[in-house]
Amino acid sequence: MKTTTLFLTCCLFMQLLHAQSTTRFVVETGASRRVNIPVNYKLTLPIEDQLQLVEIIGTQRKPVPFQLSAHQIYWLLDGINEAGSRRIFELSSTATASPAIMQVRDSAGSLILQEHGRRLMQYNYATVYPPAGIDSIYRRSGFIHPLWAPDGQILTNIHPEGHWHHVGIWNPWTHTEFEGKETDFWNLQKKEGTVRFISFLSKSEGAVWCGFKALQDHIAIKGAAEKVALHEVWDVRAYNSGTDSTRRIWDFTSTLSCAGSSPLQLLQYRYGGGFAFRATAAWNATNSKVLTSEGKTRINADSTRARWIKITGRTADGQAGILILCAEDNYDFPQPLRVWPENNERGEIMMNYSPTKMKSWQLLPGNEYIQRYRIMVYINDLTVEEAENAWQAFAHPPVVKVLVK
Repeated sequence: MKTTTLFLTCCLFMQLLHAQSTTRFVVETGASRRVNIPVNYKLTLPIEDQLQLVEIIGTQRKPVPFQLSAHQIYWLLDGINEAGSRRIFELSSTATASPAIMQVRDSAGSLILQEHGRRLMQYNYATVYPPAGIDSIYRRSGFIHPLWAPDGQILTNIHPEGHWHHVGIWNPWTHTEFEGKETDFWNLQKKEGTVRFISFLSKSEGAVWCGFKALQDHIAIKGAAEKVALHEVWDVRAYNSGTDSTRRIWDFTSTLSCAGSSPLQLLQYRYGGGFAFRATAAWNATNSKVLTSEGKTRINADSTRARWIKITGRTADGQAGILILCAEDNYDFPQPLRVWPENNERGEIMMNYSPTKMKSWQLLPGNEYIQRYRIMVYINDLTVEEAENAWQAFAHPPVVKVLVK
């Protein structure tokens, strides 16, 4: 069963926990190397006692920071876990506490996710306006910017000249049909649609991850009238990176549902929309590079399918990049890519996973449509093997087995 993050999942009956006072289980890494990945352990019944999690290493018992949420215990499978390796953990009812290393800070219309006080990303829930002198039609809420690399470099860009509608990391749809009318939620200058933040459903912080769930509405504009066509919930979770100061992992899950009784047809189009990333203006054709899981580069990646895409740039501040992993259960996986060529007007980088680049997608009332991506930001670079291992860890979680005494 796939989950919204790369988690290890198994069931534990509370009767077993109370009968033995402790429960021991083994984590089997699987066929690929796993490095500093978040894991969880699902409980089938409500937790009645405070719990303690330790790792058994020979005769030693190493306390493991953990986080409780929705009947699950989350922790970090830290360090390098080679293919075929096993680790033993023990869950007991001894009271303990783990500090909130992963934090959420609300500041002037934005949520900032932090690790040990270091900024990871900023979600803008207040309306952000374009630069002075630019049409206010380009105002937007509900997007991520800045996204920081581990060394503090900003990897995203908003309101770039000539593409005022680009806002860091965002998720609109371009070529759609709603109630008999073509509606574009991406190109704001057409005044056909937009996306707005509505409310937070939750905010979470703890020893292992921090994040939020936010409701956003895709709004169709018909002259002076507006109508909500689509609800979208963003579930964003950033994870503790442990001792690794060079990489960070976070998960992005978008859940779409029709707002009323009318369906929304996402029409096939050369850039249909979906998870979009506008890179910092400091990256250009001479100092950045693109690589996909299929070996495509910026020259030929556009309109190809990929399980992952890696974008790396070097500036005077150093080298950093972003790896975006596409889940196997996403619509039309492996999803097509839109990647700007090197010869665009300033050599800048814009990409998106575009589920409707090759075929249409009809969203029907009463259903939910989920798209999942894992993002790794890093300094220096990643090898092809490291990028592939990261995708394998996302797509094919290790196995957890309960050890019964």
